[in-house]
Amino acid sequence: MLLLFSLHTKSILLSFTLEPSDIIAVQEQPLMLHCQVEGIPPITTQWRRNGALIVEDQNYVMFANGSLLIGHFQKTKSDGSSDEGDYECIAQNFFGLVLSRKARVQAATMADFHVQPRSVRAELGGVGRFQCQIHGLPEPVISWERDGQPVDTSDDRFTLLPTGVLQITGVCPEDSGMYCCVAHNSAGVKHSAGAQLTVSGSQSSVYKEPMILVGPENLTLTVHQTAILECVATGFPRPIVSWSRLDGRPIGVEGIQVLGTGNLIFLSYIYVAYGNGTGSHYLLLTLSLYLSAAPAEFVQPPQSIARPVGTTAIFTCLAQGEPVPQITWLKNGQILEPDGHVKLRNNNSTMTIYGVTQDDEAIYQCIAENSAGSTQASARLTVLWADGLPGVPTGIRAEVLSPTSIQVSWNEPTQNTQDIIGYVLHIRKTADPVEMEYQEAVSKMTLQQVIGDLEPSASYSFYVKAYTSRGASKASETAVESTLGEVPAPPALFTKVINSTVVQATWEPSTKMGQQEGFNLYYRKVPVPIFTGPLTFPRNVTQYNITQLDPSFVYEIKILAFNQHGEGNATLRFVSLKETLHHRHHHRHPYWSHLHHFLCPFPHV
Repeated sequence: MLLLFSLHTKSILLSFTLEPSDIIAVQEQPLMLHCQVEGIPPITTQWRRNGALIVEDQNYVMFANGSLLIGHFQKTKSDGSSDEGDYECIAQNFFGLVLSRKARVQAATMADFHVQPRSVRAELGGVGRFQCQIHGLPEPVISWERDGQPVDTSDDRFTLLPTGVLQITGVCPEDSGMYCCVAHNSAGVKHSAGAQLTVSGSQSSVYKEPMILVGPENLTLTVHQTAILECVATGFPRPIVSWSRLDGRPIGVEGIQVLGTGNLIFLSYIYVAYGNGTGSHYLLLTLSLYLSAAPAEFVQPPQSIARPVGTTAIFTCLAQGEPVPQITWLKNGQILEPDGHVKLRNNNSTMTIYGVTQDDEAIYQCIAENSAGSTQASARLTVLWADGLPGVPTGIRAEVLSPTSIQVSWNEPTQNTQDIIGYVLHIRKTADPVEMEYQEAVSKMTLQQVIGDLEPSASYSFYVKAYTSRGASKASETAVESTLGEVPAPPALFTKVINSTVVQATWEPSTKMGQQEGFNLYYRKVPVPIFTGPLTFPRNVTQYNITQLDPSFVYEIKILAFNQHGEGNATLRFVSLKETLHHRHHHRHPYWSHLHHFLCPFPHV
């Protein structure tokens, strides 16, 4: 009978429906971090900050729905600790444990002004400009006051840029006064030092050449960041400011806004600013675009799977972001450390579990994290276990056959053999990692397999599993065996008759098979069965003159290479010295007419 849990409904998977978000918190104010989970009850939730579990007290309250309330947020407490940090929600039930994404909690802050407005003098009808800059979290919102009263920015003559610049065009006497920059965010409100605007002169109708008093600067932006290009021009009549691209292409209108009389807000262009119809003043600048920090997000989250005992389970998790996210795997909330059983590949995007056992049943999480944020996705591995699976194959043994082959044999399991449909033999070089393993299927009647195409002088490990239609047995014990060393291949042999009693033998070693350590040279009179030799030479010697031969005989010359594993096959040549002798008598022996310079490699016996 097959004993399987029916764990295929989505509700079984313990997962988050709402995870905590990054928050900028206000000092001494309450703060709520949300966490909602679905799954089979009972479900317990906990929280931790910077990896340490949070204990409920008068300042930390955990609600039944999983949310966490911080009663009075404090950036720095009396004991030196802080409520700032990375918060995670932990959820657990019978099936496993999961962690939420990390939510970064930071205190709202406001620094002092690092650019204060300066007093200016403007001509009547001209342009006045003030600027302030201040850092804060969140980014402070800037407004301006004149003589303690808010500046009326609904007046078209007043332009307030998000960079903290206030432009006043067509200056009139009523604009005179003390100007102050006001910054505010959730941390509070700050006022800059005051700056005086003085209006001088009288309205003039004399032509004045257009001039850009404050022009835009080269900018490098992040994607989706707003570019503010400021342009303040003076002259009479009032200059008209326009923009163009250096490459001649038109500036699109989508996502572009003009502020005031010449300021431009848009993304990624190269442009020129210029003036009125009777004269022009140009400024050239470059606006470049680069990819900003983008939070990690999943392209392919892991999927829940069910696998029989003894098989392989593979989870895939692909994420994108800038910088490239780092991927970490968790098993029931604990960092998964790879070993011989579990392997991580492709920058941790693939997690493989070999030889699945009941202990591998868990919830696995992929955590993708970069400097811009983190995200998580979970998947469950359900291990299928069938009653009546075959027992473990026994008596596995390996026997070396040659430098490239080993025979592996085994015995049937001692139990539940009636439903076996075959065996799978697992093979790998002993020094290789588990993922380099490969398998060969074997008939249930065979109980042995010859593995070929192996490397000489190499150690191999083997184990076998019995399979039924419902799953695999546990793995047998492992058998280890080494292939034989490989002898050298036959060298090439060439002969040259020097005179009636001397033959020169020259040989070339083969680059195939094993490395040669030296050569053995033999020769004999045909048909005398006994060879003279061996004459042994080191591997750097490839020539030898055989002397004191009888010119009335045909000789067989044999060369072979050897190494620590033995002698290789021989290469043979027949050489006739009668030919030299018969040339002297002007005739040739009829036997040699069929045997002259015959070459044939024979196995060395």
